[in-house]
Amino acid sequence: MDFNDIIGHEKIIENLKNAIKNNTVSHSYLFEGPKSIGKEKLAKVFAKTLLCQRGGDSPCNTCPSCMKIESGNHPDFHMEYPDKDSFKKEQIEELQRTIRKIPLESNRKIYILDDVDKMTQQAQNSFLKTLEEPPGYAIIMLLATNGYSLLPTIVSRCQIVKFTPIERHKIEKALVNNFGRSEEQARFIASFSNGIIGKAIELSKSDDFKLLRDEIIEKLNTVINGDKLKIFSISEFFEQNKELIDEVMDIILLWYRDLLIYKETKNVGFLINKDKADSISYQCQKLSKQKIMDILDVVRRTKEDIHSNVNFQLAIEVMLLNIQEV
Repeated sequence: MDFNDIIGHEKIIENLKNAIKNNTVSHSYLFEGPKSIGKEKLAKVFAKTLLCQRGGDSPCNTCPSCMKIESGNHPDFHMEYPDKDSFKKEQIEELQRTIRKIPLESNRKIYILDDVDKMTQQAQNSFLKTLEEPPGYAIIMLLATNGYSLLPTIVSRCQIVKFTPIERHKIEKALVNNFGRSEEQARFIASFSNGIIGKAIELSKSDDFKLLRDEIIEKLNTVINGDKLKIFSISEFFEQNKELIDEVMDIILLWYRDLLIYKETKNVGFLINKDKADSISYQCQKLSKQKIMDILDVVRRTKEDIHSNVNFQLAIEVMLLNIQEV
């Protein structure tokens, strides 16, 4: 694994490589961005490069150090995760004890702490001491979804690296070339993933996701065509998939987004659900442009209501009735 295996984030990679070339590698980094955006993978490649015995701006993948990183047994590389639901003070104190021990095989000792958003206040206060006076050989990378959850004093001692969503065409290309997806499948998954490469890869490997989308579209057809009594039986499907409700709602939003675009353009090439063009054309005959826009508003409001912890079943039933009525 090296920088060539990273999808997107070219500017970040360039900056990290330049830091290696110019000998300006920081003692502490904060990698900040959405979950599954690629922070951990890039941090590991950066660590692998810094420990590589060849000493270049990319890992050689053949030296003993690179091989040990790949196998997960390099004594100077440490990957830390929260203990259950958080980093606690005791876990940080143990890390501080180990970081004071000099490297065994390298001139550096590297720590990557994932999900530092989950570090307790006590743990952060304790960890601050290490960031204030890190050993000269230590490099610490903190991975966070949201840096605002950390003490400002911690953030101020880190070089901040912000990860942003990856361009859709890059994700599509990766899904086709690396994961054997068709262009139509890659287009839908890339659009659905919102630039989150880890989410796109996970979905591309899941047959359940395609079945879920097909079932949702079938339910939406039933809502448009059916009577009000069917609404309550359809709501059971949402209850059964409550843990996936964000994905379910996003699939619905993409579906009606396609209906709106097709209503306006009649161009199948613009569709995300291109393989469902016949169903989209059929529904467009039943719904006006204004009705489709109203449905999109209803679904967005319902998604917000669910995140606001309103009654789940009631919110879904109201949404389905509104979709049917509009």
